[in-house]
Amino acid sequence: MSTDNDPKIAILGGGIGGLAAAAFLRDQGFDSDVYEQASALTEVGAGLVIAPNAARLLRRLGVLDRFIKRAVRMEIGWEFRRWQNGTVLSAENLEEGCIRLYGEHTYSAHRADLLDALKSAVPERSIHLGRRCVSVEFEGDQAVLRFEDGETVRPDILIGADGVHSRVRGAIVGPTQARESGICAFRALVPAHKAPDFAKRRAQTLWIGPDHHLVHYPVSGEDYVNLVAFAPAGADSVESWTATATVQELLDEFAGWDPRLVELIKSAETPGRWALLDREPLDRWNRGNATLLGDAAHPMFPFFAQGAAQAIEDGAVLSLCLAADRDNPIAALARYEELRRRRTARLQEVSHGRSHINHLPDGPEQQARDLQYSQADPLKENGWIYEYDPEVAVS
Repeated sequence: MSTDNDPKIAILGGGIGGLAAAAFLRDQGFDSDVYEQASALTEVGAGLVIAPNAARLLRRLGVLDRFIKRAVRMEIGWEFRRWQNGTVLSAENLEEGCIRLYGEHTYSAHRADLLDALKSAVPERSIHLGRRCVSVEFEGDQAVLRFEDGETVRPDILIGADGVHSRVRGAIVGPTQARESGICAFRALVPAHKAPDFAKRRAQTLWIGPDHHLVHYPVSGEDYVNLVAFAPAGADSVESWTATATVQELLDEFAGWDPRLVELIKSAETPGRWALLDREPLDRWNRGNATLLGDAAHPMFPFFAQGAAQAIEDGAVLSLCLAADRDNPIAALARYEELRRRRTARLQEVSHGRSHINHLPDGPEQQARDLQYSQADPLKENGWIYEYDPEVAVS
């Protein structure tokens, strides 16, 4: 358990990364305070995929059983289909392969269900809602948080888990420029009773075609099918979790695609829409007694479905580094950054590259890609992602 000699730890942001950090810190005997500007811990957005590297950590926290009450265990993944007629270019047996190779299954879930599982591992007294931070400043090497209600907090350690528009990142590294990627993302949920049978399978399916692709899989105890679609960005696209589009706008993007996919889109609830902004990996995450994790440190395109997983890994590694060097938290933060920055930068890079590959126009390059997909074993080839263990990395 924590003692009077342990550092006072503040976590800014009560999303997946912030709660994962708080849960892993508690697992190592540290108390922390999570400051979240929302009045309730509700996760906007829709679905996500929890691959074996993240499922392993949920089990270690003791929350996997709670998570899988609403999560869906994937039987098939990396199922690529051709845009015109749904021809299957490749498919992977996740039910057998994930256990054989990595000792855990892959799950799909609504983000709220993952948040609920992580929250269950954090004491209620540690979570402070309705706390909007208006500034993060440094007095020497001391990070200072100022809140809208007038309170000032001077923690021994500050963890910035405040997302892609992070105030903590701005205080640590200054303004960081994001480039327009030219890609717009849509997200939507389809009630299962309205979805065609092919979309209700326990499968992560990716339809790929010129300048577009669409992913779907069941979530929320199979009550819904989650859709995530990618298309060329329009001038009115913004980087936001709350902006919306219409079902007709989403249909217009996929006009001429396989009629089964069009019918699935027609059954969707109001889609969200946001622009994917392109960010280079940071050269550093730390300043004084402050560090970053999750999207605040390494926002990545969603094409490897690793954003949430990497935030969870961050929390695990950070807690282990602090536990290994309790008397020198600044050194622990430096080790955490050293251990995590290269891995997350690599994932940022490969996720970025996938956007071009999935959106090739029909022609020789597309045909070569399809042939490569038919011969590949992505579950095994991406072992560097799924076999990762924070305890091994820190040892």
